[in-house]
Parts: sequence; C-alpha cells; structure tokens
Amino acid sequence: MTSDMVVRLRPVTEADLDLFRRFATEPGLIGLDWTGFRDAQAAARRFATDGYLGKEHGRLMVAVEGSETAAGFVDWHETVVGVATYWEIGIALLPDWRGRGIGWRAQTMLCDYLFTHTPVERIEARTHPENIAEQKSLEKAGFRLEGVLRAIEFRAGQWRDGWVYSRLRSDPAPLA
Repeated sequence: MTSDMVVRLRPVTEADLDLFRRFATEPGLIGLDWTGFRDAQAAARRFATDGYLGKEHGRLMVAVEGSETAAGFVDWHETVVGVATYWEIGIALLPDWRGRGIGWRAQTMLCDYLFTHTPVERIEARTHPENIAEQKSLEKAGFRLEGVLRAIEFRAGQWRDGWVYSRLRSDPAPLA
C-alpha cells in the first residue's frame, strides 16, 4: 500500500468513456462484478444525457496525482424505502490500482461528498463474501457490516449471497 498517493474525485470527461467501454466488454476487468457483455455505447449515451451527474444516479472518476488516466470510478444511485431515501455506492478500479489504498480513500471521499451535498442519513455498499479486500476497504472508510443478503445476485451461472455495509451520517469519521 502506498500512503503518499494523492487521490481525488473528479467529474467524468468524454475521454473517460473508453474506460467504461472496457469495463462493459472485457471479461474479468471489473473483477467479480463481471456479469457478461454489456452495451459498449451506453456510456456515451449516458454521458450525453447528464455527464453522469443525474439526480438519482451519479459517477465520479478516481484520479491519482501524477497519472494521466483514471484509476477507476465511484458511483451512487438512489434507493427509496417508504419515505426514506439513501444512496448505494460502488467502486471499480483497474487491476493495476487495486491493493494500493486508493479504494478506501475514494469511498471515504465519496461519502463525504454525498453527506455534504445531499440530505441523506444513510449510505450503503454491497460486496461479495469472497471479496476480502473490499470488505477491509469499506471498514476503513467507516462502513459497518450489517448482514448477509441471501441469493441477491446471479453471477457465473448461479445465485450468490452478498454482504451489505452501511455508513450513517452520525457515524464517526474514518481515521485517515
């Protein structure tokens, strides 16, 4: 892990669309979240609509100082339960950037951004039981494990469980 890297979030640019196309068409690039080939042009259509900064769903690029290309992206979408609204977040990093302390920093920054600019009380993240690195990243970013969601995802020909984590506005800030 490299602790001296400066990580920041920035809006999506047209140049980033190639990365989204790769995640949609290169098996395994996105890791355990690969669920088959997807429409490679969907990224350009979405970017043309709102630049990935919509009211119910958004995406920001994860940039590392000194690198010309993005390390990956974070995103969020709105979930409504009764009268309550919360964000569910996710992250995708290119393989070369994983395991270097970037993920937890990016997720912490995303939570700070969402808590600052939206009135939600809860931010939720889900991961695979076998994704130990993401579990550690979420915990370092201030999330708490809430439980198991049984048979929540169909991947690689079978139904699989998922783990759900949350961070509340009132939770203590993660330690840097």
